[in-house]
Amino acid sequence: MYKEFGIDEDLLKLAEETENDIKEEFKKIEKVCEYNSLKVLNAFRENNISEVHFNSTTGYGYGDIGRDTIEKVFAKVLGAEDSLVRGQFISGTHALTVTLFAMLRPGDCLLSISGKPYDTLDSVIGIEENKSSLKSYGIKYEQIDLINNNFDKEKIIERVKKKNVKLIDIQRSRGYSTRESIQLEKVEEIIKEIRKVNQEVIIMIDNCYCEFVGTKEPTEVGADIIVGSLIKNLGGGIAPNGAYVAGKKELIELTAERLTSPGQGKEVGPTLGINKQFLQGLFFAPSVVASSLKTAVFASRILEKLGYKPSPLYNEPRADIVQTIEFGNSEDLIKYCQGIQMGSPIDSNSIPEPWDMPGYTDKVIMAAGAFTSGSSIELSCDAPIREPYIAYMQGGLTYEYGKLGVLKAIQNMKKE
Repeated sequence: MYKEFGIDEDLLKLAEETENDIKEEFKKIEKVCEYNSLKVLNAFRENNISEVHFNSTTGYGYGDIGRDTIEKVFAKVLGAEDSLVRGQFISGTHALTVTLFAMLRPGDCLLSISGKPYDTLDSVIGIEENKSSLKSYGIKYEQIDLINNNFDKEKIIERVKKKNVKLIDIQRSRGYSTRESIQLEKVEEIIKEIRKVNQEVIIMIDNCYCEFVGTKEPTEVGADIIVGSLIKNLGGGIAPNGAYVAGKKELIELTAERLTSPGQGKEVGPTLGINKQFLQGLFFAPSVVASSLKTAVFASRILEKLGYKPSPLYNEPRADIVQTIEFGNSEDLIKYCQGIQMGSPIDSNSIPEPWDMPGYTDKVIMAAGAFTSGSSIELSCDAPIREPYIAYMQGGLTYEYGKLGVLKAIQNMKKE
């Protein structure tokens, strides 16, 4: 069967050696998976989830008990006072945008303390000129870059002492940068330091790709509000779209009134038959995240053996499901991404090519043969075509499928 799939004996032997190397890492991942599974199951039981919660609403969505209960479940799982979980959010970027516009007013200052946010927020903030940006509404933006993958504590504290910063943004995942993803322990430490000098500033975490990688979420260590996508970790590969915002009740109310309208907020929003998929996706999420992490660990070790530069290394702590591979040249990078597409269940006969994608400054290649378009909890790999030619791989609904995709991608490079 492997031969039919196009994998040669030498690569299979290397894969076996790799799996022997990573056994202990898998045990750690499985332990976290069990803990998070218990967390989810308890939230379902506490909220008495039953078939009635699968029911659908249309129109305005008044009185949707499934929607309201789902938001209680997410809040419980994430250690938050309240949450907003909606299919009306089209992406993580959309949820972040709605949250930022909900929190900020003309004259306010947004401060990013993890460097420049992900590329798709450039136009939202106004880094890239846009007539609908925060900047166009008179909202200021500042950033403090990380130093050696750590928060610049001295500069951050000095800045927030002035108390004219309304919202601090921390993006835990690395985006298309070369920095490391940010461990929750570092987030907790900097929040404590900020609170010593400023109690009023809102601390928001972009938690995309990070949920269930560890046993705690940022709302459990002092963050006011967190945002994530449901076609990433918490959707478990089942949610077909949507995103969530979770945190303090008053901030969730503001966000809901920006998503819908003032005076209506969370009370409206039809679910259109999506409730069961949201619940089932969350139920499977701990296991799916564990599979994604195992796929990343496997890819990291086997590509390191082949002479490439993965980050994190297979035995390093992880903050998210993203695995980067520095190829050093565009040819290997492109062939690897194309191989991931070949090893996918959907559109495996398609050949992705770099293109000018809206919201990105460089040409981008994206491989994702997914059941849900754009789903990055399913095995995917994308990269901006710029030096040092780093691919960003994430996902894997099961480890077995993830491993096969990685092997296909390596074989595609070897073929050349």
